[in-house]
Amino acid sequence: VFEAVAQDSLMAAVKPALQHLVKVLAESNPGRCGFLWHWFDEIYVLLDLLLQQHYLARCSASFSENFYSLKRIPMGEGRQQPLATAGLPKRQHWKSLLLLVLVPYLKGKLEKLVSSLREEDEYSIHPPSSSWKRFYRAFLAAYPYVNMTWEGWFLIQQLCYILGKAEHHSPMLKLAGVRLVRLTAEDIQALEKKWAETTPSQTHSFTSRVQSALRRALGSIAFSLSTGLSVSVFFLQFLDWWYSSENQETIKSLTALPTPPPPVHLEHEPSSALLPSLKTVCPLCRKVRVNATALATSGFVFCYRCVYSYVKAHQRCPVTGYATELQHLVKLYSPES
Repeated sequence: VFEAVAQDSLMAAVKPALQHLVKVLAESNPGRCGFLWHWFDEIYVLLDLLLQQHYLARCSASFSENFYSLKRIPMGEGRQQPLATAGLPKRQHWKSLLLLVLVPYLKGKLEKLVSSLREEDEYSIHPPSSSWKRFYRAFLAAYPYVNMTWEGWFLIQQLCYILGKAEHHSPMLKLAGVRLVRLTAEDIQALEKKWAETTPSQTHSFTSRVQSALRRALGSIAFSLSTGLSVSVFFLQFLDWWYSSENQETIKSLTALPTPPPPVHLEHEPSSALLPSLKTVCPLCRKVRVNATALATSGFVFCYRCVYSYVKAHQRCPVTGYATELQHLVKLYSPES
């Protein structure tokens, strides 16, 4: 069961590591690399689709399965197993490709949606009786049980596989109609021969030449991706471990700095010079507040237009000097309004 479980964890470690690399690039050069971070999920799923298609067509296995010397064969195959170079039947091939690429993509999108809905639910200003609010609260309440059922399904399947009660360690393999077996000596020889030989195309028509050139270009990209991943897979796993939440908590506990003292400039300036005597007056424009807005970092209340312009320009609270961002602005709604 080691190879079967290890190949699952391999691809699970590659995406977070690549995501961190893209984040570093986007932060260092947002003008050129910002779009990579914005569209990371879509770019990754396209590259993953190309990579998995390349390996399924050439090796009858996904990238991670081939890395651990495994191959896929259709269910019901007897002792006479087809060579890895023979490829999968079309039905099993396309099912495998969709389950390898599309299911993780949709699951990741669903997790992001749940995370954003939870944040919106915590800071939402929708009335409690809103039908939309009731709907997504019910969705958020049901999601942990759905996710637990999904993960439990995989766990039970793995236990049955370990005990010899099932042919698959993952339900995705069963849905694709395939099972995993180890590569044989004949498979390895056939794969080495296939990688070594070059077959020049004998096409003459313009359309067939374009299709052939496109296939070669996509094959070259997929080969570059697979070679790069094969070489850097351990480095990517190290990055995934290094930037994991558990390891970051350990690093923070070891390198934690003492809390800096609060700003003391208020002690040198009289508060009357900063704060108006009337509580309904904005400390910035010295007029009655319009669209009252509080700063979550300090608690002082201003006009929305005044404090928005000030925080955008100075990134601090006008009264206390606390570091502040636009996301810390909290609109206030009085019962009279």
